[in-house]
Amino acid sequence: MGLKAPGILTFMISVILTVTVLIIKFFGAEIPFITGNEFWALLLAQVILVLGCIMRGL
Repeated sequence: MGLKAPGILTFMISVILTVTVLIIKFFGAEIPFITGNEFWALLLAQVILVLGCIMRGL
């Protein structure tokens, strides 16, 4: 199985979601759908990044 770099859109979605979770966690911001679900949002960001590295076209 060959790995490749993820596309820029996939990478940016993962980074934006990760930074959003960090802002919620450390600064106490209230963002609907993410507040209270920080673990799942961070897991989703990392899964998106891994899929971008494994699958072609993401």
